[in-house]
This record gives sequence, structure tokens and C-alpha cells, in this order.
Amino acid sequence: MARWLKTSIPATDKAAAEAKVRAAVEGLLADIAARGDAAVREMSVRFDGWDRADYRLTDAEIRDCLSQLSRQDLEDIRFAQEQVRTFAQHQKEALRDLEVETLPGVVLGHRNIPVNSVGCYVPGGKYPLLASAHMSVVTAKVAGVPRIITCAPPYQGRPAPAIVAAQHLAGADVIYCLGGVQAVGAMALGTESIAPVDMLVGPGNAYVAEAKRQLYGRVGIDLFAGPTETLVIADETVDAELCATDLLGQAEHGPTSPAILLTDSEKLARETMAEVERLLGILPTAEIARQAWRDYGEVILCDGLEEMVREADRIASEHVQVMTRDDDHFLRHMTNYGALFLGPRTNVSYGDKVIGTNHTLPTQKAARYTGGLWVGKFLKTVTYQRVLTDEASARIGAVCSRLCMLEGFAGHAEQANIRVRRHGGRNVPYAAAVPPLDGQG
Repeated sequence: MARWLKTSIPATDKAAAEAKVRAAVEGLLADIAARGDAAVREMSVRFDGWDRADYRLTDAEIRDCLSQLSRQDLEDIRFAQEQVRTFAQHQKEALRDLEVETLPGVVLGHRNIPVNSVGCYVPGGKYPLLASAHMSVVTAKVAGVPRIITCAPPYQGRPAPAIVAAQHLAGADVIYCLGGVQAVGAMALGTESIAPVDMLVGPGNAYVAEAKRQLYGRVGIDLFAGPTETLVIADETVDAELCATDLLGQAEHGPTSPAILLTDSEKLARETMAEVERLLGILPTAEIARQAWRDYGEVILCDGLEEMVREADRIASEHVQVMTRDDDHFLRHMTNYGALFLGPRTNVSYGDKVIGTNHTLPTQKAARYTGGLWVGKFLKTVTYQRVLTDEASARIGAVCSRLCMLEGFAGHAEQANIRVRRHGGRNVPYAAAVPPLDGQG
């Protein structure tokens, strides 16, 4: 049975914090819906200390941001975007429009149609997370989305040059320097100056994630991508320094980022906890990582591979770093995760920044029912049907009519009956003359 050598704060404390976020976001979104640009501006000043007449960046401002980056910076951004683009293109090639004759004279099909407009949120309050521009904008471009707008908060009192460069090079049509709930709400609800989009994508803090949750239905969303989560699955084949580094490398995202070690080696577990403390003494981002590890870090000791798989699926983490004697066992048997990083040669940071898989991934156990952002998220798979012959229409219509009457839907049945009469030469009575079944209709 699994046992905890280190636990996180109680679930009740986490639930109370989430309730406060929900209430705050609900009020902010209602204000944006009621007052538009005025509310957005007030929130930007209040939360980011950022005010300007128009939050859309001009071409001159975009060129200025690019000029502040070195040639190597720009080459690295282009390299990362090319990796994301290449993988997304291969994913899109795996999607095919379909048309098939399922019965003589009956043709069914589907098409993959990109959504018309997407709003991409790029986090950047604590760190200028330019990689999120690659993951959202590049992937939407590959899918064929006609209109792509982006929002990112100011960084140190101005547009973050690296984020702006990444948004521009990725192909964003319009770039706004706007952060938080005000950005997500403006893109989804629309204001006097920002036309609403059909879909929101991109990660963010707890407030951004909650705003997306509350806006879902009004617009589409990619998934619930809240504070970063990481799970390290390891055994005695790797050392504590590697495990601790991979835990803290993700804990630095924010004070509510879970970092969990899952192992069948008590020796490795205890050495890793000691190594975490040592690294926290030298890591430049230790202030944030220490709080995340203190409040949300866990160390779980398991009895072998099978229990590790069960616990990992229960946790359903966003990122899962696997470093064991049999990494492929987890690839074969795990079902709940955002992305797997198999073996000590790779790590979550590669996926976050450059290797080509998408880093916008499900959190808060959403990996139980969805994968991460990919080209298919921007495509609507829509169906159509065509009946080519009188005989096919009459054959389908006769069965359809009977099934409709089983449900008590006389009008539905008549849609079928009129075609049976016209195409099958049969004198089918008007469906409304037949009473529906008791309790139906």
C-alpha cells in the first residue's frame, strides 16, 4: 500500500482557496460584460499597473520589440516554433475528411473545419513565457484558423520583447498587451475595441484558468490548464539530484504548483527530499519553489511498478517524468496524464520550450478525460449525409418512422413518411393520426 513520506496542505484548504478565486472571477467577468473597455482598463491598472489608450500593439511597437532581441534569440525562437510546427503538421496529416457509402444509395461523411477565430493567452506576469505563443499560435495556424489574436500581460511595466517576438513570428494577426482575467474576458465577451473570438486557448494562473472555466459555453476552450503540475516517477536507477532538479524545475512556476515524487525506493525518496532542501539554498527562484514544495509537494512510496502505475493514474498529473528500470511499462499501462517524458535524457523543460510537443496540458485531474492542446483542438469534425436513390430513402424512412413512433415523435415520423410515400410508392398514413405512447410525445 502506498504511504506518504511528505504530504501537501489539506484538501479543505485548497478548496477554500479555489472558492475565493471563483467568486472573484465571477465578479470580474460580470463587470467586463457590463462595461466593456472601461472595466478592462480599470482591471489592467489595478492588477498590472498598466494603462494606455489602446492595448493593441502597433507595427512600430512590434518592430521595436524584435529589435531588442539578439540574432541568437530570434534564431532560437524560430527553431522552437519550427519543431512545434513540424509536429503539428504531422498530427494534422493524421486527420482525414471522410466520405463512405454505408448502404446502397446512402452516403455519410465528415469534414474537419477550423474554427473561425481564436484568442491565445500567453502568461507573462512572473516570467515572460514566450513558449506559450509557439504552442497556441503556431498550432492554430497549422490548423488553418483564419483569425488569431493574442494577449500577454506587461512584463516589468512594458510589453515583453521576447513574448511579442514569439507572437509575431508565430503568425498572430493582432497582438494585445493585456493580462489576466481582463484579457481572457475581453477576448471571449468582446468590448468596444476587441472583437470577440470563438475559442480561448492557453495556460495561465488560477484566475485565468477559472475565467476560462466560467466562459466555457459562451466560447470554446482548449482545456482547463491551471497552475503547473509535475509528477516524477523514479526508482534506484537514477539519483536524488536528478529527481530534485526535475521537481523544483516545475515548482518554480508558482506557489500553488504541485510537485510529486512517486517511487518504490525509500532510500531515493529520503535522499531526494534532502537534495530538494540543498537546491533550494542555491536556486535563484527558490522563494517561489520553496512555497510550492512546502504546500503542494508530496513524496509517495509504493510497492513496485504496478502500484506506481495505479497511483500515477489516480494523480492524473499534467507532466509525468518517468525514470525507471522499465520506462515503457508506464507508456503501455498509464492512462491518465497530460504528457509523458520517458527516460533520464529528456525532461519536462524540453516539452515546455522546444522539443515540439505541445505544453498546454490538462491539470486538476482533467487528464482523466482529455489530452492537451493539439492541432485537432482547433478543428470541428462535422458530419453530413446524402441519400442518392428513391429506394434508399424509402428503406431508411420506413425504419425511421417506426423508431420515431416508439418515442412518440409524430412530427419526426412524418418527415420520414412523406419520403416513403413519394419515393417508395407506399400509402403510409399521416403520423399525427397515430397517438404517441403513454407518457411520451
